[in-house]
Amino acid sequence: MTKISVVIPSYNEEKNLRRGVLEEVEKYLEDKELDYEVIIVDDGSSDSSLELVKNKIKKNENFKLIQNSHGGKAIAVITGMEASDGDIVLFTDMDQATPITQLSKFLPKFSAWDIVIGSRSGRKGAPLIRKFAAWAFSLLRGIILGLPFSDTQCGFKAFNKAAIKKIIPKIKDEWGVVHTGGGAVNAGFDVELLYLAKKYGFKIAEVPVDWNYVDTERVQVVKDAAAAIYDMFRIRWNDLSGKY
Repeated sequence: MTKISVVIPSYNEEKNLRRGVLEEVEKYLEDKELDYEVIIVDDGSSDSSLELVKNKIKKNENFKLIQNSHGGKAIAVITGMEASDGDIVLFTDMDQATPITQLSKFLPKFSAWDIVIGSRSGRKGAPLIRKFAAWAFSLLRGIILGLPFSDTQCGFKAFNKAAIKKIIPKIKDEWGVVHTGGGAVNAGFDVELLYLAKKYGFKIAEVPVDWNYVDTERVQVVKDAAAAIYDMFRIRWNDLSGKY
């Protein structure tokens, strides 16, 4: 049976944990009778997130906790990916803006594809400024990097082991600290993952997913946009200079 690893970065997620997001993840995986592990990577939380996750682990040995010092979402995801032992590794956000049930759309794709990414259409409920920022980011991404995907930033992506082993070592050092003055979101991380996946010839499927807007203070539109633009030029330069 194919084993599924679910990696969830966590930074001060007490609110989401108390509303039962891990129970939702658990119910789906158990109902589907999947062979699974859930790896929660705590990114230096200062609230009661750790206590809540530890309580969950006591009840289900398939749930695991890794504790990092605060370094941002990207290094938390990388840490979880490297620790995973699944044949397919999904990373998803703790707020479950894209619900875990959307994994059912992904799994059949892995018979022919190496990577499957979620694509949000319309971004219903998102503030106008975030919709505009997403449009501008998409335009620049196409011009600078030539990526053909409609949505590189959905926090719901799955990879086979071969893709992880090839891509992650190439970018790990770059994302080992809070990155480039941006916030905790690290938008450039998703772009670099997909840029290298395309460069190395991995087959990538983009699948429409359900998505619900969840308000968060961690998204700092101007700051995150500036960091993401820097990252796009950095990625392009790295490629031209042979770093990849």
